[in-house]
Amino acid sequence: MALRMPKRVKYRKTQRGTVKGNATRGNRVAFGEYGLQSLQRGWLSARQLEAGRVAATHYLSHEGKVFIRVFPHKPVTSTPAETRMGKGKGEPEFYAAIIRPGTILYEVGGVSEEIARATLARAAHKLPYRMRFVARRHKI
Repeated sequence: MALRMPKRVKYRKTQRGTVKGNATRGNRVAFGEYGLQSLQRGWLSARQLEAGRVAATHYLSHEGKVFIRVFPHKPVTSTPAETRMGKGKGEPEFYAAIIRPGTILYEVGGVSEEIARATLARAAHKLPYRMRFVARRHKI
């Protein structure tokens, strides 16, 4: 399983921060015809992202294309179990993508709407947040 993570980072550990507001970037279908849009906020681990991708590509089976629109940039650290307080910040355990309401996570192109709906529903079942199916809005 090839988990996505940054090749190199400026700082190994980051503060947790809070996920506020709605997505202003990455909130429109850009590459495919149909997309999966998040309705909730939070962190999406690289494993969850990969599980959704595998489910979507497996269902499509050599027709159409799946695009992943988010990348797990954020290192999430944790200290080992049964460790006393102090002794500093834990090591990075996994990388996560920051998800805001409105963020497009996956896109599908080259297939009909019914197949796209089924594909993205399978990907959505692997994710811990509420999602909705969206179609590209063509410019007039």
